[in-house]
Amino acid sequence: MDETTSREKVLKSIRNALISKLDNPYQDVDFESPVFKGLDDSPEMVFARELLNVSGKFVYCSDDNEFALMLDSVIQENKWGKIHCVDKDLQKILDRKGIKYTHEESDFEKMKAGLTRCEYLGARLGSVMVSSAQDSGRRMNVFPDTHLVYARASQLVPDIKDALKGIKAKYGKDLPSLISLITGPSRTADIEKTLVMGAHGPRDLFVFMIDDQV
Repeated sequence: MDETTSREKVLKSIRNALISKLDNPYQDVDFESPVFKGLDDSPEMVFARELLNVSGKFVYCSDDNEFALMLDSVIQENKWGKIHCVDKDLQKILDRKGIKYTHEESDFEKMKAGLTRCEYLGARLGSVMVSSAQDSGRRMNVFPDTHLVYARASQLVPDIKDALKGIKAKYGKDLPSLISLITGPSRTADIEKTLVMGAHGPRDLFVFMIDDQV
């Protein structure tokens, strides 16, 4: 009975508040100005710095040829043998340079590294925006031990809001069912306050930024 009475009191207060509307006491609040200060360096430098700060790895490439060379170097260094890639445009680059990869479903659970593209890069947080509309879908961003990201400099924007505007402009009303931000490798400190890498996804994140700016 007491719980019902308390509930009624709360509902009555809410009803009265809705009926008796008061003037906004904060009419002078500026909701249009940016929340953050401007970037303190070029977007490329800020992104690289912030990505490194969250334990990601940044690789600058002047073109697709250099990307292939740098990617092959990373593959050899880590002794992966081959990587997993289901993106057809990326497969063309790998084919031209003779880089070994697989796209077979039977190899999916055994892969050590997966290569995908992205939607945007957010400079301020060093984040990678991905979506389910990409050829790589949902799984390739979270399953492999190492996530390799192919990104172009033209996909770099200052803030998340800019990336979301770009997504809306690109897809219109047909927004992807999943739009996600990746900020560094997966990690957690929930277990005895000990930092564990790769807890819910990749333990390593490489971002290869290809300079396509003219």
